[in-house]
Amino acid sequence: MLNYNLRENMEFKTPKYQKIGDILIVKKNLNDNEINYLVEKTKCKTIVKYNTHITGDLRTPKIKLLYGTKTETIHKEHGCLFKIDVSKVMWSMGNLEERKRISTLSNSNEIVVDMFAGIGYFTIPIAKYSNPKMIYALELNPDSYHHLSENIKLNKIENVTPILGDNRDFSLKNIANRISMGYVLKTHKFLDKAFEILHENGGVIHYHETVHEKILESRPIERLKYHAEKNGYKLDKYKINKIKKYAPGIWHVVVDAEFLKI
Repeated sequence: MLNYNLRENMEFKTPKYQKIGDILIVKKNLNDNEINYLVEKTKCKTIVKYNTHITGDLRTPKIKLLYGTKTETIHKEHGCLFKIDVSKVMWSMGNLEERKRISTLSNSNEIVVDMFAGIGYFTIPIAKYSNPKMIYALELNPDSYHHLSENIKLNKIENVTPILGDNRDFSLKNIANRISMGYVLKTHKFLDKAFEILHENGGVIHYHETVHEKILESRPIERLKYHAEKNGYKLDKYKINKIKKYAPGIWHVVVDAEFLKI
């Protein structure tokens, strides 16, 4: 049990955590008192230390179990249910408001392509609240794809087609009225493929990028204009949305960019 005298000691601070379903994610090792306190406070089943520096195309996290053994849970967010195994699939609580914001931007006349679908972070809310004609949800990681398919069933969604594989191998062209590019670090390397997928009359791309604050207003737009013109489109209008600090001086941004065919 927790030594409650520690709570009266200024040296004891409640550990920072994120709660996903009944699992807690922390970023540092905890002592027994801290673990006991969090278990009593949150009624969690598991506590894991999460290495948030995730590398590789499959975006597979590295974790250390601090309490419990269960790593799969069902998380509820914005009225949507997400089954996830935190030992196999990444989860970012920092994108919460962005997932909520984008959920109502589409409509029943659109075809949407989610190029980096994961377990359905953006796909599920868009399908539920915007109800587009169809969402093609593309995912490279087999574990993420498994949970994406499970989450489509869990939320009783019928207008999503999940596809396992590299989005650069997606065969349909000029079909998307709206494209979600929910990836960072090297998203710009996929822009040519995005314009291949974009509808021949134009459409909207939600382009994610990590960028230094000194060039936040310029570099994402320059990249979008360059690849648009290269593929026969022009940037008509845009809005830059700041999501969160990714690192000191570095921001994760999303550009809502609308394009017209030249």
